[in-house]
Amino acid sequence: MIEKPVRVRIAPSPTGYFHIGSARTALFNWLFARHHGGAFIVRVEDTDRARYDAEAVPDLVASLRWLGLDWDEGPEVGGDYGPYYQSERLALYQRHAALLVEKGHAYRCYCSPERLAALREEQRRAKQDIGYDRHCRYLDAEQRAEYEAKGITPVIRFKVPLEGQTSFQDVLYGTITVENQKLDDLVLLKSDGFPTYHLAVVIDDHAMAISHIMRGDEWLPSVPKHILLYNAFGWEIPVFAHLPLILAPSGKGKLSKRHGGVEIYEFRRQGYLPEAMINYLARVGWSYDDKTEIFNREELIRDFDLSGVNSSPARFSYERLEWMNGYHIRQLDTDALAEQVVPFMLEAGFDVTAADMRPIVPLVQERLKALGEVVEKAGFFFQEDLVYDADLLVGKKMTAAESLSALQQAREALSALSDFEPEMMEPPLRDLVAELGLKAGQLFGIVRVAVAGKKVAPPLLETMAVLGQPRCLERMDKATEGLASLAV
Repeated sequence: MIEKPVRVRIAPSPTGYFHIGSARTALFNWLFARHHGGAFIVRVEDTDRARYDAEAVPDLVASLRWLGLDWDEGPEVGGDYGPYYQSERLALYQRHAALLVEKGHAYRCYCSPERLAALREEQRRAKQDIGYDRHCRYLDAEQRAEYEAKGITPVIRFKVPLEGQTSFQDVLYGTITVENQKLDDLVLLKSDGFPTYHLAVVIDDHAMAISHIMRGDEWLPSVPKHILLYNAFGWEIPVFAHLPLILAPSGKGKLSKRHGGVEIYEFRRQGYLPEAMINYLARVGWSYDDKTEIFNREELIRDFDLSGVNSSPARFSYERLEWMNGYHIRQLDTDALAEQVVPFMLEAGFDVTAADMRPIVPLVQERLKALGEVVEKAGFFFQEDLVYDADLLVGKKMTAAESLSALQQAREALSALSDFEPEMMEPPLRDLVAELGLKAGQLFGIVRVAVAGKKVAPPLLETMAVLGQPRCLERMDKATEGLASLAV
């Protein structure tokens, strides 16, 4: 039972576009907050100015909004614990770093980058553990004054205990214990006045009353250092739950760009639905039971619990995501799907509206695995002039002359109809199949290429009904010209 108010956060560094791993972490935090009636907070850890990407925060905001992961505090929302950009909280970090020095838990280090580089090289040659040798930890007041007189701006390092152990509990990994002597005297505040991750994250999580820290398990080695910082400040330690790594589809190594799209904007660009992405990401490393795959947002909020999160790494499957996206596309009603495919058609150069797409989407809905595929599957409806590959107009096991004759007779039969609906088109075409001694697939295949410009297209008769009689006949006439050139 959780006694204190649930407050969770995601704290991305704006060094690149929002990716699958961060989205899964955000989702788990969001679900946990919503399940327990708590708060979901977004905090931007933008203190690494060398790697700062100005496009990262807008992309983060857009991606979270697209996924429907609304936040209670953070950018564009505000809140009682702000500011929510670490670059705007520098005075807070500097004040707390000085407090640790004052209490004897930290010290000023004047070592130059050159000395530290030489130290690391010497340790490598001696095959020793790489780490700071605590040179400045034992400086007396006179020695520190000498460095200050030289104008050297120090960093502030944490004074890690040299003996004993540090233990902590993780919801997924259980009790973890580390020997203090294996920990480095980490830098807390850099010489430019900016904090390192370790100082800022501990101060902010405490200042923002974060109750549970759920983040990727790559941060597990940092926790003992953070525990020591919490203890040095005399603060309550939050609950830790480190989430499993997302592996490449092969199961070997971390998911990365070389395996395909990993940024959320890329999936959005291809036409994945947020409902499908949420559904799939929830299932990467979490399960409700051994059989349920499909969840809507309300069901996930109701059922999500950390007990269902597996500490083992989970493979990412593009195929499974694609299948799930297709499933969610099929759940959309006609009006909703028509609205959602319009942007993809417009981007491809087709000036269409939702009203234009409404009669078409039922014909392609079952075959769409991503909304972007609508261009390839339905673009021919709006092409003014189809460009034919005349060879495709030749029916299976038929000559060009036989195909030409069949197409001409089909055109004649269809032109005689006063009602151009599927149930009216089928009988005369079936009669023609029998009259010519063909199989239905032979004739229908020729007509399909004539009206759609390709062999694979939505159901033929329904496609022709949407195109309308005049356009179908016009296209068949043009296809006839192409076949005639082969039948000479």
